Amino acid sequence: MPEQSNDYRVVVFGAGGVGKSSLVLRFVKGTFRESYIPTVEDTYRQVISCDKSICTLQITDTTGSHQFPAMQRLSISKGHAFILVYSITSRQSLEELKPIYEQICQIKGDIESIPIMLVGNKNDENQNREVDSSEGEAMAKKWKCAFMETSAKLNHNVKELFQELLNLEKRRTVSLQIDGKKSKQQKRKEKLKGKCVVM
Repeated sequence: MPEQSNDYRVVVFGAGGVGKSSLVLRFVKGTFRESYIPTVEDTYRQVISCDKSICTLQITDTTGSHQFPAMQRLSISKGHAFILVYSITSRQSLEELKPIYEQICQIKGDIESIPIMLVGNKNDENQNREVDSSEGEAMAKKWKCAFMETSAKLNHNVKELFQELLNLEKRRTVSLQIDGKKSKQQKRKEKLKGKCVVM
């Protein structure tokens, strides 16, 4: 199947009940739902502009359980960027991100060029906090990814989260252009190396 280049795929991972769907729905539809309904997998689309053209931001909201390892692997291999969500009220939910992060590294290889956001959600529930924001920052540093605390309920940092994720991607393209013409051509040559050409 040919890749659709105008799609930008963001995958949201995290334990059950940390607020993945709430963050996505708040961003895409501006709504918040109090009741918890477990997700198997949903995909939402949002039109954004990228590289001066219009493209579709495809957000995959994954299941919070580990029942579907094949779906998880597929989501990782197709994803361009990742949001790893934990709840600041649950240390366990942060622990549960570790195997997911490791799997992203395993499937994607060089993850330094992949936008990843570690997100501590539910920062409106400070009184029940189990994970300090400094711990989240330390984990993000260790994982070489960006960090942000959000509240889907209060709509705090939700839009900023997705904007920051896209900024991480842009930084990559910007840095490639600074390298100068030669390295761009080198890169193109290296890309073409090993590809078959049908005459």
